[in-house]
Order: sequence, then structure tokens, then C-alpha cells
Amino acid sequence: MFADSQFGFHIIPRSASYVKGRFLFPAFLCISSFAAAEAEEARPDTVTLSEVSVSAVKADRKLFESPVAASYVGTDELERLGAVDIKGISDVVPNFFMPDYGSRITSSIYVRGIGARMDQPAVGLIVDNVPVLNKDAYDFDIPDITGVEMLRGPQSTLFGRNTMGGIINVSTLSPLRWQGWRFSAEGGNGNTWRASAGWYHKFSRRFGASATASYSYSDGFFRNEYNGEKTDKERSVGARVKLNWLPASGVSVQNTFFISVLRQGGYPYEYIPTGEISYNDTCFYRRFLLTDGLTLRINRDGYNITSVTSVQHINDNMTLDQDFLPESYFTLSQRKQETDFTEDLVFTSSDPDAKWKWLGGFFGFYRHLAMQAPVTFKDKGISSLIEDHRNEANPYYPVEWDSRVFPLDSDFTMPSWGLSLYHESKFDLGRWHLSAGLRLDYERVSMSYISSCHTGYNIMYQPSPDADRTLYRHVDVDIDDTGNLHRDFLTLLPRVTALYTLSEHFPANVYLNIAKGYKAGGFNTQMFSDVLQQRLMSIMGIGASYNVDDIVSYRPEQSWNFEVGAHLADNEGKMSGDVALFLIECRDQQLTMFPDGTTTGRIMTNAGKTRSFGGELSVHYNPIDNLSFTATYGYTNARFTHFFNGIRDFSGKYLPYVPGNTIFAQSVYRVPVRSSFLQALEFDVNVRCAGRIYWNEDNDQWQRLYARLGASVSLSGDNWKLMLWGQNLTNTRFHTFYFMSMGNEFLQRGKPIQFGATLSLSLEK
Repeated sequence: MFADSQFGFHIIPRSASYVKGRFLFPAFLCISSFAAAEAEEARPDTVTLSEVSVSAVKADRKLFESPVAASYVGTDELERLGAVDIKGISDVVPNFFMPDYGSRITSSIYVRGIGARMDQPAVGLIVDNVPVLNKDAYDFDIPDITGVEMLRGPQSTLFGRNTMGGIINVSTLSPLRWQGWRFSAEGGNGNTWRASAGWYHKFSRRFGASATASYSYSDGFFRNEYNGEKTDKERSVGARVKLNWLPASGVSVQNTFFISVLRQGGYPYEYIPTGEISYNDTCFYRRFLLTDGLTLRINRDGYNITSVTSVQHINDNMTLDQDFLPESYFTLSQRKQETDFTEDLVFTSSDPDAKWKWLGGFFGFYRHLAMQAPVTFKDKGISSLIEDHRNEANPYYPVEWDSRVFPLDSDFTMPSWGLSLYHESKFDLGRWHLSAGLRLDYERVSMSYISSCHTGYNIMYQPSPDADRTLYRHVDVDIDDTGNLHRDFLTLLPRVTALYTLSEHFPANVYLNIAKGYKAGGFNTQMFSDVLQQRLMSIMGIGASYNVDDIVSYRPEQSWNFEVGAHLADNEGKMSGDVALFLIECRDQQLTMFPDGTTTGRIMTNAGKTRSFGGELSVHYNPIDNLSFTATYGYTNARFTHFFNGIRDFSGKYLPYVPGNTIFAQSVYRVPVRSSFLQALEFDVNVRCAGRIYWNEDNDQWQRLYARLGASVSLSGDNWKLMLWGQNLTNTRFHTFYFMSMGNEFLQRGKPIQFGATLSLSLEK
């Protein structure tokens, strides 16, 4: 009944695969096995399985029948919205907000007042059964998406760390469901181009394979006034290979391999006093991403076993003009090489009619991260941030640096690993459906660091401002700080739910959900440049003394989520919707802040306590055939209940970067055409709104509620579709990001009006 709606309440099969060994081992293992059985046809009595999805295995029921606030965005709706990544559903799903700023490394997500700008994500992401552990890799193009499923509220009991805001499940087209060729080409203003091609083939009843490739290019929309060049140029290329195999009755294997290369400019931050983007040093982001995931499922009498194994690798480089001014202050280069391994082993009961259903599992991960993050001081930075401060304190003996450029080097090795055991029992008692679950989660994070600075300066003698300077002595600066830090985290993550079906004949239910959320702790690597800067200045007799162990670590974030809601629909399937009210009490909420003064980095800190409450509403209505209306609304009131940072008390203030409202409204009208060439015309008009968004803890800077109008006209035939589209057609001026650095304020504008055309072709076998 709900499968064709834009926001249906069902789970699309998908998986969350991971792979042991070096990257391609699982794929090669599967291919060799496939080759032996490729020509063999299944016997008539063979029981075949559909695609395995870990989210489906763990949820065990349709979204409409689950005690959770959830939205599903299908293929047609994603095409109308022009969504090729998870940013495309921002504002569409209530209380889900993913601002577009900086570059693709800055993939911040906010849900119900829970979010993260750096380090640990607050929302989990699973793509074709592969969970993405690093939020720096969340933002990438995904061709041939068949659906995006967003579960809001803590999913920590079943999915573990860093899912306290929810889970996003993305599925792509399977060769077992569709065979043939698919092509897509798109062009738009900003010299933006995108193309993809996919091949899907079913070699036998047991084995299917697909291969897709995509490419995108854009000149961008924002210009650096300093050099006249566009700041947000971008090009990316990606490829995916997907294999599905049914080797025997009750056995299913799926492997997905994905690779992506990105080259991007980015960081179009405008200086508020001038309203201009103008900086003199190069900014860019480059990323190489590889994932491979293997899912194995075995069905037996009384129980099922699902194993999901994955390997992920990311190698990226973020280089910034960190002052974002047309002056030579300092630059940052952050280069990472990260490899992750995960294993999720799930056992479930197999009787769908049993009054008691159970689920249990084991999850383990290992993450190895190496990072190099030098901050390079240049002439203006040396004079204004170091020399001037020192010389104001001791004007009779001013200092002069040997070189007008020197680096503060920081190298890190950060291995981490974790183990989890979890269980959930479900009881079907007529109209009542009860469940209780518990997860024991242990994690160990470690860091080895080398911080160094090798430079020097002259101490001069100047008895008066008008007198000549003479050399007093020379000072060599040789700092080589090393150390090892580690933290251990152990937590219990319970969840209890209750769902009551209102009528056996009317599709409606109400539910209660109480769950604990958890976001892992870690280390502030970007603060090491400030530690070095203060160490250097202390050699000159000024500067603060930092305790490295205290300032570079932050604690886990934990929350309790209390939610009541309802899923409603009519018997004719013309109207469906859901509503939810929530209250979140959060302790040690992780916040990204720029420390006061002339510091060069950001710091992750823990607020004492925060509180969020609000509501969500989604409605889909089909009054007549070929006409549909969709509306979603999310409201969040997120405030500090206790947060004193040692200087100011922010209790009662709104949390920064969290939109108070998200609104989406859409009307789609389809006109059938009786022609051998043209089959239908489709008209879509939609509006997205977000705001108010406070930019800082003081709540004295904000973005008011803003709206963006979108529309499209589509012509479709038997195997082709042409869509003319526009986004932000009113050219609304709004901002997506604000920050302060060295006392200077910066904003990033949202993208202006965009328009273009997309042509897609499907040649089904």
C-alpha cells in the first residue's frame, strides 16, 4: 500500500557489508566461487533469497509497523529533487539538516538538536550494506540510488556508536531486480556536468553482477576576489561493482566494491566587514575513497545467521588558507590515511509467526588513522601573532624572527578498536508489540603524537623607540614533543519500545520509544598547533601553559531520548502520515568551538547538559490519480541547561547550528499522454525551508528562516526521461555557515539559483 509513496513506511532490503583481508580479497573470493557455479541453474525446489539487508534483519518489520520516526525517499522522488547524495534530502526529511558549506569533508549533520561539525558523526550512514565510519567520507555521489531510509532518534542499541541522532540507509539498484543498461547525463549553470552509466546482468538464476561509473564536474558559483578564480570548482569520478549470488537453498552472498576520487576547491568564506571572499593562499580538498563489503546470510530452521564484513580506506588532503584573508598569516595542511575493518555477526529467530522474536549479535571494528597536520606561519602571522605580542611585553628587547615562514609540525598515529554485544527481544501480544534491547559497548582510542618546531629568532636591544636596534643574542628554537595517550570507554545502551495497533481493519498505530544514545570520545588533533604556538611563546617569556592530556581529549556524549508517535493511513491508500514528539536529555554534548584569542585551531569540547524537545509531522496525500501532495515539518527547541566554559555561562542559550524549523512542501501532477513516443508529462513544484539557526553560543548571530523554491518539468517515454529543473528559483540569499577566527567573522552564502536538464535512458533486457 505504501511502497509507491514518496515517504513510505517500509524497509527496502539492503546490507551493511565489510571485508576482511586487503581490499579486494572478498571480491576475488566471491568471483572465483561465482565462476564455478555461474552456468548452473537452480533446481525447481531451490528456495532463493532476496538481497540481504542488515537494517532489514535488525528491524524485522516494515517502517509503518515499527516504533520509530522514519522516512523513506524513493527513486522517483530522489530524481525530482536532483539528489545524488545524502545532502539531497536535507530539509525534506523533518528535522534532518545537512548544510552545504566548506568542501565535501565538512559533512555536518543535525537531527533533533544532535549533531557534529568535526570528528565523530552523530548520525550513522550505511550504503549498500557498508557502514561509513568516518564522516569525512559521508559526502559523495551515489549513482542509481533506489531509496534512502532515515531513522531518527538513537539507534545505538542495534547499530552502536555514533548513531545517537539516527541512521541513514542508502540502497542502490541490484542486478537481481533489474537487468540492462542505464545512462544519465546532466548539465546546468555554473558549467556543471554530471554523467553516469550502469550495466546490470543476470548470468543465471543464482548469480547477477552490475558495474556502474559516474563523473561530475563544476566550475562552481563563488569567486575569490583576490585572484579572480572560482573557489568551489569540483570534479569527481567513481565506480561500483556489485555481485549477488545464491549458491544454495537458504544461502545468500552479496559483495559491493566502490571506489571514488575527488578533486575540489571549496571554502568560499566571506569576510563579514567587506562581504567579499578574498584570500591569498590556495585552498583545496582531495580524497581517494575505497570500500568493499561482503554479506553472507544463512537461513536455518529456527534461526538465521547474517555476517557483514567490510574494509574501508580513505586518503585525503585538506589544505587551507586558515585566516581566509588576503594576508599571509598561516596555512593548514591536513593529510590523512585511514583504514577501517568491521565485522557484524547477527543471529535472529526465523519464525515470522512466533509470539517471541529475538535478535542477538556481535560487532567489532579496528580503525587505523595516520595524520599529518602542519600549520605554516607566514610573514603577517609571525609579526602580528608572535612578534608583536612578545615586543609589547618587553619593548626594550624586541625579537626578530630568522625566517618569515616556518611550520609547526604535528604528526599523529591514532589506532582505535571496539567490541560490542547486543540483544533485543520482541513480543507480539495481539495488538501490542513490545521490545527490549541492550548493548554492551567497549572502545579504546589511542594517539601517539610528534609535535615539532625548528626555527630561531634574534633578541635585539632598543633602549628607545627612536634608537637603532642592536643584536643582543640569538635564540634557537628546537621543540620536539612526543607522547602517547589513550582512553577507554565502556557503556550500556538500553532501549524499550511499545507499539499498539489501533484497529485490525484500519492501518494506524501509536508507539512509545525510550532509548539511550552514545557518541564516542576522542582527541582534538587541531589543538596541537596552539599547544606548539604557546610552547614557542613561553620560550620567549609569554604565553599560556597547556596540559596536553587535558586540552586534546574530549569525553563521549550520551543522551536519553523519549519519544511518542503514531503512524496513520486510510484504507484506500490515498493518505498516509506520521507524527512524533520527542524529548532528549543530553550529557557532555560535544561542541566545536574556536578558542578565544589568536589561536590557529578548533577545539571539541563538552557542554555540561543540553535539552532538546520538539515534534515532527509527515503527510502524503493522493486526492486523485496522478496528483499527489507531500508536506513535512520538524520543530526543534535545543538549549543548554548547564554550560559554563570557564569564562561565560551559556545556560538557557540555544545550541548553535541547529535549525529550529525544517519545512518541505511539494505537489506533483502527472499527465498521461497517449503516444508511441511520449507517455507522460510530470510537473513538480516544491519548497524547502530551514531556520532560525543560531551561529554561536551567545546567540547574537543567526540566520533567519529562509525558503528555496524548486520546480521541474519531465517528459518520459518507454525507456527515456528528460527533466528540466530549477533549484532556489527565487534566488534566495541565505547563509549556511558562520565562524570566527582570530577575532574575525566569516560567513558562507548558500548556492544561488540553479537550473539545468537531465536526460536518462534505461535499456532493459
